[in-house]
Amino acid sequence: MWLMLVGGLLGLTLFHASFGFTTAWRNFIINRRGQGLRAQMLMLAVAVCLFFPALGAGELFGEEVRGYTRPLGFSVIIGAFIFGIGMQLGNGCASGNLYHAGGGQFRAIPSIIGFIAGGLWATADYEWWMQLPQLAPVSLIDTAGITSAIIINLLIFSLIAAFTIWLEKRTHGAIESESTFNNLSNWRRYLQGPWPFIWGAVALAILNFVTLALTGRPWAVAVAYPLWGAKLAMLLEIELELDFWTYWLQPGRETALGEALTSDVNSVMNAGVLLGAFLAASLAGKFSFEWRLPLLHWVAAILGGLMLGYGATIAFGCNIGAYFGGIASGSLHGWLWLISAFAGSYLGSYLRPLFKLDANTSTRSAC
Repeated sequence: MWLMLVGGLLGLTLFHASFGFTTAWRNFIINRRGQGLRAQMLMLAVAVCLFFPALGAGELFGEEVRGYTRPLGFSVIIGAFIFGIGMQLGNGCASGNLYHAGGGQFRAIPSIIGFIAGGLWATADYEWWMQLPQLAPVSLIDTAGITSAIIINLLIFSLIAAFTIWLEKRTHGAIESESTFNNLSNWRRYLQGPWPFIWGAVALAILNFVTLALTGRPWAVAVAYPLWGAKLAMLLEIELELDFWTYWLQPGRETALGEALTSDVNSVMNAGVLLGAFLAASLAGKFSFEWRLPLLHWVAAILGGLMLGYGATIAFGCNIGAYFGGIASGSLHGWLWLISAFAGSYLGSYLRPLFKLDANTSTRSAC
């Protein structure tokens, strides 16, 4: 119940704040507008200040907590790069497609289907990817200490934000102004939106911290998709011998195939995101069935979804679990994921016209 509620609040926040990763990156790449990217830096800054002390202590409110600290290797580099391309072709990331679908944009469905298929495909190849050269996981919390790790991360966030401001001013003469919420007594805007980006950034960081307190680990989205694919394959009686695939033998996954989806934390929270976005769209009067797409857009959505699912699975997560969760965990693989995914997103932004997708965007268009 609590996980569904937190997922719902995440979906509501994502929708009302139009807090996207895909569009924010493309807006910076194409238009040199960095407001969305600066909001992500604020989100990460709040997150590390909350997460690092708890992860350094190893417990939160008397319960054991652990972050996502993963190896640094080719699987992260290549997987994140593929994911970055998929973000732009599929018009959304892992969380973005969920809240788009919840908001009535059913054009996100083919991307989600591709995500499920790509994730399951990657589980079959998972052992091969894990055998490629990789370095041991590195935690800044362990190597530098809690205080130093926080300072280092805040400095990097500040430098990235400062760079976006410098480039935006150089290109446009001034930075894009953020929407404000001066009348705090206007309760309708709390429920109907839109919210300022800063609200979304802070809310997502706090809700991720609540997830850590409830589940013992940060928020993750993409890890549910391969499980959905595996469950569907089992339902259709497709003989894949999943029990023998290395991916499903990893700690924490060995019982997943035999359990109901309702017992899977990530699936429950993803369902909550869908419901939260539906609620937000309904309150805002913006829920509408949008499913008509040109043929090339359908092709791009499915292809992008395949790349999202495959890339996220071999890279230890998506923009939420690897980028947001990895950096909030103090793991260097989160930064490696960001660099690689941004490079893929750069390429993907310029591949969009091949599928008749608009390369330009506005800051408030979410994913």
